[in-house]
Amino acid sequence: MAALDPRDHRRDPDGETAGFADLAGSPSRADRDRIAVSPFFARLGGVTQVVSAGGSGLLHNRLTHSIKVAQVARAIAERINASADADLAQKLGGLDPDVVEAASLAHDLGHPPFGHLGERTLDRIARNRFGLADGFEGNAQTLRIITTTDVRGPSAAGLDLTSAVRAAVLKYPWARLHVPSPHPSTMGVPPRGAAEPDDAPGTGSSKFSAYVTELDDFAQARAPFAARIEYWQQTVEASVMDTADDIAYAIHDLQDFHRIGVLQHATVAAELGEWAEHRSELSRLDDATVSERSRRPGYSLERLRRRLHMKDSWIVDDDAFGEAVARVREALVEGLLGSAFDGSLDAEQATAAFSAQWTSRLVEGVSLIASPPPRSGHVTLNTAQWHEVQVLKFVHRRFVLLRPDLALHQRGQAALVSTLVDALEAWLGDRDEVFRLPRRLHDLVELAHGEYRELARTTPELLVGATGDRVDGPDAVRALARGRAVVDFVASLTDKQAVTLLDALSGRASQPWSDSFVL
Repeated sequence: MAALDPRDHRRDPDGETAGFADLAGSPSRADRDRIAVSPFFARLGGVTQVVSAGGSGLLHNRLTHSIKVAQVARAIAERINASADADLAQKLGGLDPDVVEAASLAHDLGHPPFGHLGERTLDRIARNRFGLADGFEGNAQTLRIITTTDVRGPSAAGLDLTSAVRAAVLKYPWARLHVPSPHPSTMGVPPRGAAEPDDAPGTGSSKFSAYVTELDDFAQARAPFAARIEYWQQTVEASVMDTADDIAYAIHDLQDFHRIGVLQHATVAAELGEWAEHRSELSRLDDATVSERSRRPGYSLERLRRRLHMKDSWIVDDDAFGEAVARVREALVEGLLGSAFDGSLDAEQATAAFSAQWTSRLVEGVSLIASPPPRSGHVTLNTAQWHEVQVLKFVHRRFVLLRPDLALHQRGQAALVSTLVDALEAWLGDRDEVFRLPRRLHDLVELAHGEYRELARTTPELLVGATGDRVDGPDAVRALARGRAVVDFVASLTDKQAVTLLDALSGRASQPWSDSFVL
């Protein structure tokens, strides 16, 4: 068998890799197959995309989202490889459609129950209650799953994926606080996600792709690309996956909420129409006035235009923004939302046509850049399509995510996650019941304890948070391990499993808890 390219390097080259690769056709296809048969991938069918689907076939979940991202990402990769940019892609480290597809299928494995709401809740708990300096982040959890907590690879530690696929999963190629050095958050213009969150200063990057427990895997995955791209940049394959994620998110969430009647014609039409009609007057207002009137039609869109100027001056253009509003207005207001979704064949066809037309337009607007600015990857959308995605995502945020009824629902879910963590932590601390812990939770505690014990011995500085508090003694190490194990355990549940497990722990369930994947 021919020697593998360094991009195809696995941690366990003497395992079952060769046979699996021969069966699949290539190492990266073998990676895709390992991801697709993982129970962590299967569970995404029960994990919220935006709101819980409740078994409905009308809303995307994390599984259907990941499949669509994979489809879009492969189309982008094949388009670039068939273009004049193919040589540039190779110079930057390579662009294999199989790698892109595998990374796209894997990119949301780390999302916890209840989507981004669950992610924010677990992060606060991990940092504030358990003292985990790097908290919780869905992208970092993905890397932890594929390298550590899944056991379907030949070494029973992760999936033993190639370096190329592991690197392509790293949407934010840095840790929260310490790695790499200098940390991207210190750059004059930090990459997207590298800056500290406004609501939690001093806690490190708001988005990142590696916990301190997976830094060896992180470094190994990035090593083949060190001479090709900047230390803070995504690989080309990661950039394709990231762009495809943006495209899928911008389109299918609008479809979903049109189908269930949440996205209303009148409110969207008023917002886009008022801004288009009065854009000159709105542009002359001061920021305070625009903010105060943000609930009036047109003003929120004006706030978006100003925010883009502040964050993305490298690409933002007022004429392109206006044209994007006009295009979205025509396709969404006068098109998709022009008729209520009634389940008819005509309504289904209109929804499918909206998706197909926008996917085609956005994929055709992708280009490869040799030296991108910090807030862009090597793969990016052209100016027109970039602005269109911003407007599409704005409509979703303004008219879905900010709805008070959704906030009411999500506050209940956040309380559920927090209460579930409380119950599991109490169980871990109960000496009389510790031997009856769920086996998976017990194994996760032992795994994390070995990791944190080794870190405390070799690189204790990695366990120090922004406050400077050091980890001293075996009790402190054990506490960190228990915290990480509880977070890992809760993050591995579906929405329904989280609800059912809490019912069981609180005595409300009529039957014993019996989900074998969890226990």
